[in-house]
Amino acid sequence: MAGKQDKEAAKQAKREKRAASKARRGQLFEAFKMQRREDPMLIPWMAGSIVVVAGVLFGIGFLFDIQWTLLPLGIVLGILLAVIIFGRRVQRTVYGKADGQPGAGAWALENMRGKWKVTPTVAATTQLDAVHRVLGHPGVILVAEGAPHRVKSLLAQEKKRVSRLVGDTPIYDVTIGHEDKQVPLKKLQSHLTKLPRNLKPAQIDALEAKLAALGSRGAAMPKGPMPAGAKMRNVQRTIRRR
Repeated sequence: MAGKQDKEAAKQAKREKRAASKARRGQLFEAFKMQRREDPMLIPWMAGSIVVVAGVLFGIGFLFDIQWTLLPLGIVLGILLAVIIFGRRVQRTVYGKADGQPGAGAWALENMRGKWKVTPTVAATTQLDAVHRVLGHPGVILVAEGAPHRVKSLLAQEKKRVSRLVGDTPIYDVTIGHEDKQVPLKKLQSHLTKLPRNLKPAQIDALEAKLAALGSRGAAMPKGPMPAGAKMRNVQRTIRRR
């Protein structure tokens, strides 16, 4: 009886695995179709990367009379480069559509890789300006989005509120935008990852427990913009698995 149940469980696991694989392929195909419509240069770039990489390895192999041995490797590496190019161009398109929309900052922060603790909309206005709080190795990072003349005071108030609890923990503030001393949405994630590493994981957890008491205030904000095909977390995860 137990053996029969084990076989059924194994079959079920295989069916689930096949279904998950099919779903991932579907996501990639849908992302490819969306990007092809938005980006006429996608296919030339992808095809060119395969041809160039394969050609370079074929040329190197020709010098040593092993060109037919290196050609398959060149094709495989070219396909890998094409997938990377595809992922980057999809990301650029999605960030371009999201830029300037209410909630875009929260959306970008929640799609960050790594052990970042994001609390969206800890402060906001009725005009959909917002401040989001991020905890990580740098310390506390307050990310503001919205009209500069409104978020400046909103950011200062939140920074003062947080500083009462965190003591000497570094607090950074970032404003999303394209003006002087602002960070464009597409560069937000890389900007945060370049900040100094001041805290250890245990300190981050302790800090999170302290700041949980603050809660949030202000008007409700949307979770983030959803431009057509902008399921970036799923698409990025699928591309990485590939």
